[in-house]
Amino acid sequence: MSQTRARMGRHLRRGLCLATSFLSLAAAPARGAETILFVGNSFTFAALSPVWRYRADTVTDLNGEGIGGVPALFKLFTREAGLDYAVSLETSPGKDVQWHIDNRLSVIDRAWDHVVLQSYSTLDAAHPGDPASLIRSTAILARALHDKNPAVDIRLTATWSRADLTYRTQSPWLGKPIGAMARDLRDGYDKAAAATSTIRSVIPVGQAWNRAIAGGLADANPYDGIEAGKVDLWAYDNYHASAFGYYLEALMVFGAITGRDPASLGPREQAALELGFSPALATALQQVARDELTEAGSLSQPSAPARPAGSAAPSPAPR
Repeated sequence: MSQTRARMGRHLRRGLCLATSFLSLAAAPARGAETILFVGNSFTFAALSPVWRYRADTVTDLNGEGIGGVPALFKLFTREAGLDYAVSLETSPGKDVQWHIDNRLSVIDRAWDHVVLQSYSTLDAAHPGDPASLIRSTAILARALHDKNPAVDIRLTATWSRADLTYRTQSPWLGKPIGAMARDLRDGYDKAAAATSTIRSVIPVGQAWNRAIAGGLADANPYDGIEAGKVDLWAYDNYHASAFGYYLEALMVFGAITGRDPASLGPREQAALELGFSPALATALQQVARDELTEAGSLSQPSAPARPAGSAAPSPAPR
């Protein structure tokens, strides 16, 4: 009897060891996977859209809030492209980069292969359009991340024009063309990248929105109704993005980080199907991202354009 109990004890200990090893492997990034961290706010976690909690189990939310968002779209795109990325995110609504330094540095201050930083929607909540705080905070965080991994690839995400601030709410952009705010945000992010040598580049998401609008794919003014055959890139508050807008954002990040052509994902791309996009719309959004990234010189592996036969190439979007 004692020998039987001893054997059972050995088997139990062996089983516990195997289970512990399995859990450790499941929690750790896959061997050889490139690590990427997304730091941002609701524009990164995809508030007010079905992307918010989308495929949250495929990414690591460092705040434990069960968010998928743009990082989860990026993760799926990389899987479809045969790439291996361990994706993490640290987000909080309505915050700028400085908030993450003040409140989450202990969580994010580690060695990463890639980091994507996105700040407040107007650059500075108190002084809309002023990039001074963005320049200071991105320099501080970039330095901390570089200290952990001198080879870290740091990108800044320049976001889109807010329709509410262009058409209805007092702001520096009220009454200006819809593309003006995105151009000003891009200018601010460009200044932040130029001021810190460890920041590699700016991902021009706002310019991709401008291109989609100028090319007739997206509606320019949600307040006067959405034109037939066009999509609304904004959510119902005309501030955040819709699923279409976040999908375009994720395509831009995918192309910028991996160098792969977003159009290579194709009309039957899985996220687009799951979110209810038609194959034609998925193709059109991928083409917008492809054209914007090509103009920015961000694609290392461009593929053939996915335009229908006989169609003309779109004109460059207003910058």
